[in-house]
Amino acid sequence: MDWDDVKKLLAQKLSTSNFEAVLSDFSRDDHRAGSPGDESLGNKVLEKFKQYGMNTWNDEHFIKAQDPPASGSNRVVFKGKEERPTGFLSYSANGTVTGAVLYAHYGQESDFRLLRDKNINMNGRIMLVRAGKISFAEKVANAAKMSASAVLIYPDPIDYSLDETTQLFGHVHMGSGDPYTPGFPSFNHTQFPPIQSSGLPKILAQTITTHMATPILRQLGGQSAPETWEVVNKLGNENDSITVEVNNVLSEKKIHNVFGVIKGFVDADRYVVIGAQRDAWGPGFATSTVGTSVLVELARSIYEMKGDGFKPRRSIVFASWSAGEYGSVGATEWLEGYLSSLNMKAFTYINLDGVVAGRNGFKVAASPLMHSLIESSLKEVNSPNKDTTLFAQFARGSWESNVLEPMKLDDAAYPFLAFSGIPSVSFRFTPAISEYPYFGTMLDTREKLNTATASQVPQLGVIATRFAGHIALRLVHDHLLRMDLVKYDSVIRTQVALINRKVKAVQRMQLLPKALTVQWLISASGSYSRASRVLAADVQNSDLDDVEMCRSINDRIMTVERNFLSPYVSPRESPFRHILLGSGPHTLKALSNHLEALRTDNPEADANLFRNQLALATWTIQGCANSLAGNIWSLNNEI
Repeated sequence: MDWDDVKKLLAQKLSTSNFEAVLSDFSRDDHRAGSPGDESLGNKVLEKFKQYGMNTWNDEHFIKAQDPPASGSNRVVFKGKEERPTGFLSYSANGTVTGAVLYAHYGQESDFRLLRDKNINMNGRIMLVRAGKISFAEKVANAAKMSASAVLIYPDPIDYSLDETTQLFGHVHMGSGDPYTPGFPSFNHTQFPPIQSSGLPKILAQTITTHMATPILRQLGGQSAPETWEVVNKLGNENDSITVEVNNVLSEKKIHNVFGVIKGFVDADRYVVIGAQRDAWGPGFATSTVGTSVLVELARSIYEMKGDGFKPRRSIVFASWSAGEYGSVGATEWLEGYLSSLNMKAFTYINLDGVVAGRNGFKVAASPLMHSLIESSLKEVNSPNKDTTLFAQFARGSWESNVLEPMKLDDAAYPFLAFSGIPSVSFRFTPAISEYPYFGTMLDTREKLNTATASQVPQLGVIATRFAGHIALRLVHDHLLRMDLVKYDSVIRTQVALINRKVKAVQRMQLLPKALTVQWLISASGSYSRASRVLAADVQNSDLDDVEMCRSINDRIMTVERNFLSPYVSPRESPFRHILLGSGPHTLKALSNHLEALRTDNPEADANLFRNQLALATWTIQGCANSLAGNIWSLNNEI
């Protein structure tokens, strides 16, 4: 069956009436992770997979998660007025602190730099920050670096069209998975030593409502906010005292991930994984219901396509995750549990969380390896305006500028990409201007999403199913994996050029020895460039009827992402080991930032540490190039 027939067959299997029925089937108000509602939904997904003739199984984990106090409450007291928010941030430190409020905009690193440039003392301050731009965890981590004692996060009316009493829910673990089993799976806590993730904050964090934040902002004294923040309130002075009390409760939860597989006919042991979060803080209609519905509908459609003669070369694994709201816990625990086998066999992850959150915009975050496949899928799938494609409606001349965005730390696909080295993609329909405001609230309902989409949820759900389906089916249909091997070349070259310029600038200031050279890093970059082009040429010249040759080339393609994981850092201390897209001191971005710190005489900068990081990053890139080249005897000749 050729690709055009596959596309037509998928389109025939999908309809808005079918999707509406599945939405109704999987909608419920109470499905927080580990609850009876969550387990009931998981069983329902499992039964659907069984109906479709799939091999099914589930994966049980015992995780530790923090919930709000069952009795009592968290408190905020400002100038004699006490508030008791019901929203909370899981994995906050517990306790009571009193300190002076300091308004810190969105809590981004750049915001704190502006405050530092104003010579404002941030030690022991309680930071008041707006929700948005970056994750709650990043806001708290940035505040902790400034020696703050607590962080209060609120939704500003400029960013969120919410009722002023709307409570926010989330987590502040600077990582993913169960933070009490960092780097290994939480199959049973009793068999592991009592350790914690380095990403757990040591300071208090709490959400408050707009209604609670407004009187605080109005009464702040001190300096005026930077002009670029475009706010009228003051920043706060040492007399603006506030007390924050957090009494969250840590408890063990049993969670289930649910799986089904449609097996391939040629390389059944190679598979694409398609997954969706099942749990939510409240109704979670956009958060999890729509994604779960896409997952189930796609499974049904491909199962029925097999009955009509479609034979996938490789397998498709469908996964329903629990505890996504606590930081992709279910998905990460599965990755940690089966990392060695997944590394060799899973070649792509497609994330279905939050795929419908509006209708006038479309965003994609993905590994550069997948960019060409994504572009072709955008050109093949019709948009909500049925007379045109997603590409024609949303790319507006440059899909990389108007559709593509960086993958964020709180994206459920991020651990697949940056922890496991599996090429991954997330996508979503968005509102025209701002983001969908009801994620992480109790207001994420069908009614709210209907308003955001002009009641087009089933229609958009079908398009999202087709888009995910096109990516997955292309990857299991073609003889060779549709990965853009040369794309990373430009990413590496851009970052290496930036590092080279900064090294020379710092050397001119005599802060690094003149003998230090970036030549080896440039050489490694060139090696990757040559190796990727050689492999791309092998792909072009391959004999598609030679099964063993195709498998060998595909295996080389599958090593690319995985070999960007630094082998020199511990997954426990720095789980996101990807040197280009991860986070931590091993990344090329961290090298660039370290040079900036040396240039500005930051006391945390260390020239010897920089040289060590440079050497390790250089060899990680060279190792990836060596792996791409294939046989050991090919290395010198080809790259």
